[in-house]
Amino acid sequence: MTRLFITAFLSIFLISCNGNAQKSEKKTSETYEVTKTKEEWKEILTPQEFAVLREAQTERPFSSDLLDIKQPGTFVCAACGNELYETEHKFESGTGWPSFDRAIDGGVAYGSDTKLGYQRDEVHCARCGGHLGHVFNDGPEETTGKRHCINGIAMDFKPAEGK
Repeated sequence: MTRLFITAFLSIFLISCNGNAQKSEKKTSETYEVTKTKEEWKEILTPQEFAVLREAQTERPFSSDLLDIKQPGTFVCAACGNELYETEHKFESGTGWPSFDRAIDGGVAYGSDTKLGYQRDEVHCARCGGHLGHVFNDGPEETTGKRHCINGIAMDFKPAEGK
């Protein structure tokens, strides 16, 4: 009986690993409107921006200057200027990263990663493919129920005109 259980567990584990490898393979074959070589990105991004946007690292919580912004405006990709989020959809999640309940239509794209040993929904810029953060299902229930947990270093803020 134990042998059957181990065989079944290993079979499921190997199938799930194969599925994640296929998802990762699909993601790297995507093309974006803005494409650059690794060296070109390093020339225009700070080392911290490069680490997050191009290598999918995460900034320290509560370290972003964008965390407390409440004035009307638009959050744009720090790499390519693509419009991502509006202040009106930003909320305080207590996590230490800027959080939004929705993105601007067409501003972001979604993928998945398993870097922490389980599958998470990744958010990246729809124009250049830069890693922004992740989306979770624990956002405000009165709106979308989603929490886009975004690295502040991956964005710049553009105040609304006249504000």
